[in-house]
Amino acid sequence: MRETPSRPVDAEIVRDREPLISLVLYHLFKWSIVSPVLHTYFRGRIYGAENVPKQGRLLVVSNHASDFDPPLLSCAIGRPVAYMAKEELFKVPVLKQAITAYGAYPVKRGTGDRAAMKAAMASVESGWATGVFLDGTRTADGRIADPKLGAAWIAAKTNSPLIPVSLWGTHEIFKPGSSIPRPVPITIRIGEVIEAPKSSDRAELEAITQRCAIAIHALHDLGR
Repeated sequence: MRETPSRPVDAEIVRDREPLISLVLYHLFKWSIVSPVLHTYFRGRIYGAENVPKQGRLLVVSNHASDFDPPLLSCAIGRPVAYMAKEELFKVPVLKQAITAYGAYPVKRGTGDRAAMKAAMASVESGWATGVFLDGTRTADGRIADPKLGAAWIAAKTNSPLIPVSLWGTHEIFKPGSSIPRPVPITIRIGEVIEAPKSSDRAELEAITQRCAIAIHALHDLGR
């Protein structure tokens, strides 16, 4: 009787899910801090959470207007969402362990977009839902002005589906020159999963990118 090899199966399971310690820390942080802040201070509303795959590779693409966006989005998605962080943060004791547990991955300043995308690919292939802001930076009104092809390229290279998310109201959390967050109403809408591009041809990437941008704007236009 032949033995069934177990190592490849175990490896696949690991790649299909975030580490257990990260899941525990995520839920601890979510329910003790982020969710109460979202639902009380910001009077948060979440729509479409049922659209999120509970495990497996996933690229979370959204608009971006505030430093609050990553934790609020991760809270709404219902699973940890990994984001890039500047390399210097990984040199700080304790902080390094904390952000690593939450799925942050380092990107060196000045290395260009390609290095950031490769780091995102590694995050996806490690089993994390990985967040990518479609504009690549914050916008003043929370709308997408210049969608980049990075998310579609990562999805094509890792064969990962994308899920569009609208963060409505976060652009008003801070007034210019103020460091105190305002208790503005926040609404997070999660769209339907978009399948990975069939190839990394530019035309295909542009089509998927526009599809994501249109979906996010449609969700954003629903407002509160």
